[in-house]
Amino acid sequence: MASTTRELRDLGDEELVQRLSEVQGELFNLRFQHVTGQLDNHARLGQLRKDVARLHTVLREREIAAAEALAAGSGDQATAAGSGNQATAAGSADGEDRS
Repeated sequence: MASTTRELRDLGDEELVQRLSEVQGELFNLRFQHVTGQLDNHARLGQLRKDVARLHTVLREREIAAAEALAAGSGDQATAAGSGNQATAAGSADGEDRS
């Protein structure tokens, strides 16, 4: 695959998810070949890991942009309420119950 991030940004969400699935499947197969000693191109493992990271990055950028658009569209109330909710969400992200 080895697409650049710029090329990935031009793709649709569904196609990005599909490519991510394909790359993860290929990465699984290459890891299996590596363990069994049948892998010819060891550099391909690193390339695929970077491709997975690129795909996750583009998908996350889109999630953030959608959240920002939603927050901007709902006005000042979402901004005021959002700052308190972010602290709560960040505190509960570590798995502790602070009730």
